[in-house]
Amino acid sequence: MNQDAELVSRIREGDSEAFAALYDRYKKRLFRTALAITDDQGAAEEILQDCFLKAYHCLPRIDCSAPLGPWLHRIVVNLSYNWVVKRRPWFVSVEGMIDRLVAPPQLSPEHVYERRELHQRLHEAINSLNIHHRLVVILFYLQGFSLTEIAYILECPVGTVKSRLHHARKTLKKELTSEGAVLREAYDLSSL
Repeated sequence: MNQDAELVSRIREGDSEAFAALYDRYKKRLFRTALAITDDQGAAEEILQDCFLKAYHCLPRIDCSAPLGPWLHRIVVNLSYNWVVKRRPWFVSVEGMIDRLVAPPQLSPEHVYERRELHQRLHEAINSLNIHHRLVVILFYLQGFSLTEIAYILECPVGTVKSRLHHARKTLKKELTSEGAVLREAYDLSSL
């Protein structure tokens, strides 16, 4: 029995410590995903709470044979997307997304300035993506999910995920071409 299945089994038996363990296991990644999508810490905290509330109510019906990570991310993505649509229908900034999700190494003052400039250019390129393309970039590059897991999370075919990722890469590559190897190296975007 995998660790998730064991926790779910204990939660079904009324073990509140098992639910706390499940929360501790996934809270950071789920919060970071919600924060990257909403760019609002308060909303991300609320979405995280809503996610675990929904999960708790669904646990009696969940299939324990699969890991819970993709299922919980599906809930967070849906809640985050709904928040974005309701609160920010015209523009969703991902300002600070890279800062929150990828910790940069310590650099000299000269490199800090260059990195800040590169961050700004990368943020602008990511901001130019529509919400569907932005979601696949967040889930694939920043959260490390496979195409199949992203398809599950977004409730769409794998082919759609591939297409969105392809178009997002194409757009980012076009936006970042002028930055050359320095930007690709700084953010490990060589696969774009």
